[in-house]
Amino acid sequence: MKFEITTEILINAPIDIVWKTLTNFEDYKNWNPFIINVSGETHQGGKINVTIQNDATSKMSFKALVLENQENKQFSWRGKLLVKGIFDGEHKFRLEQIASNQTRLIHSEAFSGILVKPFLKNLQTKTKPGFERMNHALKVKLESQ
Repeated sequence: MKFEITTEILINAPIDIVWKTLTNFEDYKNWNPFIINVSGETHQGGKINVTIQNDATSKMSFKALVLENQENKQFSWRGKLLVKGIFDGEHKFRLEQIASNQTRLIHSEAFSGILVKPFLKNLQTKTKPGFERMNHALKVKLESQ
């Protein structure tokens, strides 16, 4: 089974500033309520460790492979639960310049594997709102500077 989450938000900030903040993973702990840690080699082909937090009691950490790191455009990774085909996710941050001082963030993840169906409710009720909380927190951080 496959399932995709796609969210987007307009941020009143230049694309390069949005990119710098979005890819400053060391600072996530200071503003990001959903992805609380990304560490490792963030170049294309690099391996990273990611920790997400859906709520105060629910944390999950996993290893992922960086698929793309195109400055001011897109950062993506692919993670998996145990082995490929169980529960896989391709996570993307894509930026589009709308105006000189306005950027659209398209934040998505495509899930696949045999556990997608049993996890579907959780993906809809916890993971998607987590994406939206992160998007909003990024907007607030950048627009209040």
